[in-house]
Amino acid sequence: MPKRAIPLFLAMTFLITWGVVGFYVLAPELASSWFGPISGLHPLFFLATWAPAIAAIVLVLSYADGAGLRRFLSRLLLWRAPSGWVVFVLIGLPLVFMAGSLVKNGPVLAPLPPDGAGPMVAVMFMMLFLGPIEELGWRGVLQPLLQRHMAPIWAGALIGAIWGFWHLPAFYLAGTVFGGWNFLPFFIGNVVLAVLVTPILNRTGGSLLWPMLFHWQLINPFWPDAQPWDTWILAVVALVAIWWKRETMFTREGAVTQVIPSLPQAAPQVAR
Repeated sequence: MPKRAIPLFLAMTFLITWGVVGFYVLAPELASSWFGPISGLHPLFFLATWAPAIAAIVLVLSYADGAGLRRFLSRLLLWRAPSGWVVFVLIGLPLVFMAGSLVKNGPVLAPLPPDGAGPMVAVMFMMLFLGPIEELGWRGVLQPLLQRHMAPIWAGALIGAIWGFWHLPAFYLAGTVFGGWNFLPFFIGNVVLAVLVTPILNRTGGSLLWPMLFHWQLINPFWPDAQPWDTWILAVVALVAIWWKRETMFTREGAVTQVIPSLPQAAPQVAR
C-alpha cells in the first residue's frame, strides 16, 4: 500500500464521520425527521464510528483485492503477546479506572442499572463491535504507513491527535456520551492512549486483536467514570512505557510497517 493511501484514508474517515455527525449538529431537526433522533444505538452512530474501518477495508480492497483483505484481517488472529502487556490490558487498565474514580471519591465499579447486571453485560459485548472496530483503520492501516516515515512514538502521537480531532463534532451532539464531556482532557487522553498502544502493536508483530481489546477496556461499562484522573494516570503509565521501550519507540527499527502481511515464501525447488 503506497504512501498516498494516507490522505485517502483520512479523507474517507473524516468525510463519513463528520458528514453524519455534522448533519445532526447543523440541522438537528431535519436529520431527526429523516433518520430519527441520534443516540449511541442509532445505525448512523455505528456508521460514523466505523468510518476508520470502512476506509481501511476500501483501501485494502482497492490495492490488494479479496485475498489481500483476508491477509489483512488475519492480523486479528495474532494473539501472542508479552505477558506484561497482557496483564496491563486485562487487569491494569481496569485498575486505572478504579483508582481514578477513588481519587474523586467515586465508586470502584460503575453502578448497576435497576435491572441488574444483565443489561450491562449486553452493553459490554455490544461495545466490542463499536469503538474497537476503529482499530482496523487507526492501527491497521494508518500506523504502519506512518511508521515507514517516522519513529513509533511520533506516529502514535500524530494518530492520537488525529483520533482526538476526529471526535470533535460529537462533542456538539446531544444524545451521546460525548455531549457531557470536556474536549481538552479527552484530546490529551487520545494522544496518551495512542502512544501507549504503540508498543503493544509493534511488540505483537502488528496484531489487531490486542489494540482492539485495549480499546474495548476503555469503553467497558463496568469501569467507573474516572475523568480526568484516568487520563493523568495513563499519562504517567505512558511516560514509563516510553522510557522502558525507548530503544524501539524512538527508532523505526523493528516497527510494524506492513498493512497487509506478506505471503509466506515458498521453499526453493532443487533442480534434479
